[in-house]
Amino acid sequence: MVVVAQTFGTPLIGRAGELTRLTDVLDRAKNGTPRAVLVSGDAGVGKTRVLTEAAAHATRTGTTVLTGHCVDLGDVGLPYLPFTEILGMLAADERFTSAFAAHPAVDRLLGTGTRTGAHTSTGTNDGTTDPGGRLRLFEGVAALLAAVADITPLLLVLEDLHWADQSSRDLLRFLLSRGLLQNAAPGAPAHRLAVFASYRADDLHRRHPLRPLLAELVRLPSVDRLELRPMADAEVARLVRALRAEVLSDTTVRRIVERAEGNAFYAEELLAALPGDVDPAAPAMPSGLADVLLIRIEQLSDTAQQVLRTAAVAGRRVEHGLLHNAVQLPQDTLESALREAVGRQLLVPGDDGTYSFRHALTREAVYADLLPGERVRLHGTFAGLLAGQARAAERAHHSRESHDLADALTASLEAADHAQLLGAPAEELRHLEAVLELWSAVDPGALPRTGGPVTLTLRASAAAAHAGDAHRAVSLTRAALARAGSDADSELAARVRYTLAGNLMRVDSTKAAYTYSSEALAMIPAEPPSHTWVWAAATHVMAARYMGHDEDAQRVARQALRIAEELRLPDAQADLIISLVGLDGGNRRTPPGRERLRRARDLARDAGNVSVEMRALFNLAIGCYESGALLECLTWLSEGLERAGRSGLLSSPYALELRYLQSLILYTLGRWDECADAAATDAERLPPAGGFAVGPALYVALARGEQGVAERARALLDGPFDWMASLVAGIVLTDAAALRGDAEGAVAVMRESLTALNDGSGGERPDIGVRLAALALSAVADTAVGLRRSGDEAGALRWAATASELVEVARTTAAKGEDGTRQGPEGLAWLARAEAEWLRAGPPTDGTAPERAVAAWERAVSAFDYGDPYELARSRRRLAEALLAADRREEAAGQARAARDTADRLGAVPLREEVDALIRRGRLAGPPSAADRVAALTARESDVLRLLARGRTNRQIGEELFISGKTASVHVSNILAKLGAAGRTEAVAIAYREGLIEPEPTASA
Repeated sequence: MVVVAQTFGTPLIGRAGELTRLTDVLDRAKNGTPRAVLVSGDAGVGKTRVLTEAAAHATRTGTTVLTGHCVDLGDVGLPYLPFTEILGMLAADERFTSAFAAHPAVDRLLGTGTRTGAHTSTGTNDGTTDPGGRLRLFEGVAALLAAVADITPLLLVLEDLHWADQSSRDLLRFLLSRGLLQNAAPGAPAHRLAVFASYRADDLHRRHPLRPLLAELVRLPSVDRLELRPMADAEVARLVRALRAEVLSDTTVRRIVERAEGNAFYAEELLAALPGDVDPAAPAMPSGLADVLLIRIEQLSDTAQQVLRTAAVAGRRVEHGLLHNAVQLPQDTLESALREAVGRQLLVPGDDGTYSFRHALTREAVYADLLPGERVRLHGTFAGLLAGQARAAERAHHSRESHDLADALTASLEAADHAQLLGAPAEELRHLEAVLELWSAVDPGALPRTGGPVTLTLRASAAAAHAGDAHRAVSLTRAALARAGSDADSELAARVRYTLAGNLMRVDSTKAAYTYSSEALAMIPAEPPSHTWVWAAATHVMAARYMGHDEDAQRVARQALRIAEELRLPDAQADLIISLVGLDGGNRRTPPGRERLRRARDLARDAGNVSVEMRALFNLAIGCYESGALLECLTWLSEGLERAGRSGLLSSPYALELRYLQSLILYTLGRWDECADAAATDAERLPPAGGFAVGPALYVALARGEQGVAERARALLDGPFDWMASLVAGIVLTDAAALRGDAEGAVAVMRESLTALNDGSGGERPDIGVRLAALALSAVADTAVGLRRSGDEAGALRWAATASELVEVARTTAAKGEDGTRQGPEGLAWLARAEAEWLRAGPPTDGTAPERAVAAWERAVSAFDYGDPYELARSRRRLAEALLAADRREEAAGQARAARDTADRLGAVPLREEVDALIRRGRLAGPPSAADRVAALTARESDVLRLLARGRTNRQIGEELFISGKTASVHVSNILAKLGAAGRTEAVAIAYREGLIEPEPTASA
């Protein structure tokens, strides 16, 4: 009999380590090392799913799986219920008929007279009236399971042990402690048995009857514990996306992840509560889930429930003193109620005198169950208790929920001030928006005297920009402009307009930005000198530069810099110096230009203006990148991101640009694992508009042949236009089309991307045009070559004409980039590749064509040698192809091997496959390198090889690696074959010579 495990529609997510531990136990048990594992975790954390996957592994590898379930039957339990279920399945299998006949005592658990020759019991089934019969029953079950394990490897799964009856607990204790898991007697077969038992950790209150048994079992040498902790946020996000066929917004996924707190069941319930046609940020608590959570609360005494309800109003966590004052119970009564809630694992005590709900959804369920009047009264109580304390955000919440709007506004403004002081712009924005929302609802006499709605709205827009929500910043500044009206004084009106201009530039609306910056500058005179005019001028300089009005920008910048020096405004000086460096075409790539930028950084730092300081650091980094100084670029990036982190501005515009550039440098340098890991970490922390910052990880995924990359790139284009997101998507989608041989698609994406980027920047042509043209040209050249080989010369000529059009885009873009100067090493490298692809697409004109192609690809290889190993390898592959056509086979083989080595190191599977195909077609293969042989050995074979070098026998290898001697022998045979060795000694000698293993240090070393 083979029990087929339950199957699931989604892959197992986030439990690979736990599953590996269980499958290792199964593999060892199958080889005669019996063990038990106690699997614990909160309800819904995924115990059943992991056990099901382990059972499926057992079934696939020839192990019989038997599952017994414990059921919550209250005080009236059924004795031996899980074992009765297991024995019933065994009894139905004819393979075990003789085993049952040899152990008739177990028939008592199946009901008297159920089998031929069964003993008829006159006592109860659990043997309570016959102590000797109970022992015979236990021994009979143990002997039966041992006999079954002699016939087939056996896995027993006991689920929900926290509900097990006393008799089942006693039988389990007997089975695990009285020989079933011990080594067999000499000459007897080993028991091929594993036992997995699961229980809910959150149900084990202090007096739970399972606790003593667990404490006893874990001391046994053959019993292990496996605790399933809450899943990581990234894994819960993967689970949520895997469970829904349609695309969910990042906001929805993030909200579900936050509320589920690592619990798979809670995440699934919250996802199921989403309406089919709506994607809200906060799905309602599903009624079924609320009922499950409230059942445990209703088991408490009335006083404990009252304390829990009061604590739920306080929030996820509450101090003992605050709770005592709110609940107004005698201290001993409160402590007794708290002890009850803690014992039931609903509240968790903290070291700082606080109590927290074990899970946020438990608190939500209790709070939702409050009566409306009760809720308002308790919120009012907490607001009063918090008055005068430095906890404005909490007080604002309680005042609002108790309908005291005046105090809610005052407390929200205090909370915004505190958030600003801490460098928490997202929280500052939230509190300021609450203030603005409440402003019109509060009596004018109760309004604060400092600042009005226009000033507060401007402040909110700055907080939104710092939090990475550029579009929200624009919306708030437009609201400030509307609120200011025509009655605002000229200084305030100008300030609103230049702030709006700055925010519009962040969303790539440069034409509108230039209009508002011009209006701001015209509203106030340059004389007498003023702070407002200097910053209006600094903003106008940037807008004018984006629009290509360089002469106007330089004139205003020099005048503003002089006034900023006169007024001693160091941060404004810094901002204007940065702009002037940018206006001197290519100057940030030079040492003198970077020296000016360092001075700007120092000025901004001394003034405490982190935003301008980060602008200086970004320009220092991009100047190094453009000049090919990639490692120096990383240094500036690290400084900028560290500064942003200390100031709470990691989601601000320049911080996002710094993150993107850092990711791009890691990609360019071939540090792909670092790039992908950083993206996985950042993805959960970035604001919705910051997805482009991890864009280079998409370049890695595409180059490695991962699935779904194009869909992820297209998702960047959802929502309002974002210039950087369009740039990243354009690169990925153009290259993806080229890789699949879709020339029309590649050209179409390239043109669409350039159109969008041109419209967004207001300039003539973005620098990225040369890269997009080169990527599209590779697909065009492939198509032209294919048509020419098939005899379609007319079709080939049409694509050659397209290639000429694209190479012209690359040439003009590289010759005059965004800053009006010739591009740096990266742009020139892409130009060299574009020129080589263009030659490949065109018809051969004479006998010198092969050598001209070689020369073109040599230029591309040389150009990419500035520090981009992947593009260098792609160009080497084409150079090898050109060298073959020129009958320079030895050189071709060298280039192909170099390209393949890089593809191997980076994990660029599609490129490696292309190079391998070229090597086969051109018969360029040589003897396998040591690296090839290293790659050929599996991780397990490498472990075996190291033990071989220590002189271990197959049996000794098996013991050290927890495998059988026969399995070790198979691994040794595979190693000999792969290394081409005649015996073990020769294999070890080859391994040392080729560097597959290192000599071990001597004792004297």
